[in-house]
Amino acid sequence: MVSGARGNRFPVSYAHTLMPGGFMPATPRSPALQVPTNQAAARFKLADVAPDAKPYAVGSKADSKARVEALAAEIDVLQDLLYADQRFKVLVVLQGMDTSGKDGTVRGVFAQTSPLGMRVVSWRAPSHLEQAHDYLWRIHAQMPRNGEIVIFNRSHYEDVLVPVVQGWIDAKTQQQRFAQINDFERMLSENGTVILKFMLHIGKDEQRERLQARLDDPRKHWKFDVSDLEARAQWDDYQAAYQQLLRATSTPWAPWTVVPANSKTHRNLMIATLVRDALVGLKLRYPAGDPALDGVQVS
Repeated sequence: MVSGARGNRFPVSYAHTLMPGGFMPATPRSPALQVPTNQAAARFKLADVAPDAKPYAVGSKADSKARVEALAAEIDVLQDLLYADQRFKVLVVLQGMDTSGKDGTVRGVFAQTSPLGMRVVSWRAPSHLEQAHDYLWRIHAQMPRNGEIVIFNRSHYEDVLVPVVQGWIDAKTQQQRFAQINDFERMLSENGTVILKFMLHIGKDEQRERLQARLDDPRKHWKFDVSDLEARAQWDDYQAAYQQLLRATSTPWAPWTVVPANSKTHRNLMIATLVRDALVGLKLRYPAGDPALDGVQVS
């Protein structure tokens, strides 16, 4: 069940459990903003999720910011352990409308994480070479290796958003792509990739304010593109396309979590909490020591 209300309808933690055939998410301790992964997904409505909700807020804004900093430090320690463990790899998918805070999430949640074991991939329109292959070809090449966290700023889900809204693919192709993405992510999961998918849910009024702020400040003009306004004019179409993909591609091995994103601090706090909990849930460990090194003294 998905709700925009406060209280115990939101997740407290998110963990992955090793299961035969792959990595399956453990059941959250409470009903979540996690999109259902069964028949109930057909009843999920994105409009029922309030973008200004703050289910993870802790006290004042300053308190929440301090908590984000603490969680970011924990994630850095856990990433080091993930790298040493070498049993898992983690893919974090950030999707959302323009100005929803994908870049801000990377800065706020992962700024303290060592670049030795973390990588950010920002997706743009495919090149001519990429267009000459299937749409998942370039995606697969950027998947994390053992011990690595890879963050997708946008993702393969652009291929079931923009082409749908623009009418470049028909309903049959859309459904085929949903099935292909589910199979692709299942393969990744069965081969040790933990997939955390976050849809950053921003309100239309909030987006207007953020776009206007970019226009009003010459120092932020580099962030603005005319296509942002074109996409905004198709807001309802994009919301419908997001609802379709959330319903169709929230699976037991790669569920979607909708993150209320009007508050930048809350957005970071919620994602940092869920990423930290996922890493803790892996029960990471350092490799066993080498007995041959016992008692060795460096001269």
